[in-house]
Amino acid sequence: MARLVDRVAKNSPGDLFVDSSCIACDTCRRLAPGTYGGREDDPSFVARQPATEAERRRALLALVSCPAGSIGSISRAGVSAAASALPEEVAPGVFDCGFAARSSFGASSWLLLRAEGNVLVDSPRSAAPLVARLRSLGGVRFQFLTHRDDVADHARWAKAFGCERILHARDVTDDTRSVERKVVGNEPVALAADLLVIPVPGHTAGSAALLWKRAYLFSGDHLWGDVRGELGASRSVCWWDWPSQIRSLERLLQFDFTWVFPGHGRPVHRSSPESMRRDLASLVAEKRREI
Repeated sequence: MARLVDRVAKNSPGDLFVDSSCIACDTCRRLAPGTYGGREDDPSFVARQPATEAERRRALLALVSCPAGSIGSISRAGVSAAASALPEEVAPGVFDCGFAARSSFGASSWLLLRAEGNVLVDSPRSAAPLVARLRSLGGVRFQFLTHRDDVADHARWAKAFGCERILHARDVTDDTRSVERKVVGNEPVALAADLLVIPVPGHTAGSAALLWKRAYLFSGDHLWGDVRGELGASRSVCWWDWPSQIRSLERLLQFDFTWVFPGHGRPVHRSSPESMRRDLASLVAEKRREI
């Protein structure tokens, strides 16, 4: 946990605080925007102490999820309960795992609850409370890794649950050579009747998205939402090829989904696939003008 002696001056006085070790990953603001302040790419601070029990619960979910251990509580009241409350359901069958890993710069990871076997998208920290909770929810059958950057503790999750890991072959590194299934090429690959891997090269050469039930798109760092709820993508965080990423964004127009769950950024929801497609088409047109 954070060190009280290192708390930053911007913190609102009270029990919760952020110290100078913050890496500006935005995890805390995503989970508890009413408590933590700063712009998306800035270091965080406690802008306002929680005023209700519900607000404190959300603030403590952020505390235990912080990948750098930069959030502290003087009293520690409720911290253990918050650690046991994750993952948290955020859409029907979709759970936010919290417990972000520093090695993936605080990327989000998601659990898909399925009768045919649960799916873990990308890798949270392998924290004991989270392992126990996932075990109580039926374990993990597949671990889908969207790209090379957000793999974190994938090997520990594979050992804990015997799950099959999936990663595109172009993003395999020394750390991920042991993954059980390597996707090849640019054509969509069905993992099951309700699970479709869609290669989306651009952010990295092997970036891939996962479409579940023609409703939920898990996009890694290929596509995300911002604090206003708008779709986004950026050349500034494209590590491989920007024109390819734009073509991959355009390719997603042929698929139906109403949710986007990214690795970095905020989830985005639209009322219909048509509404999501309109907004995605606008984003593609905007990014094409930037080339």
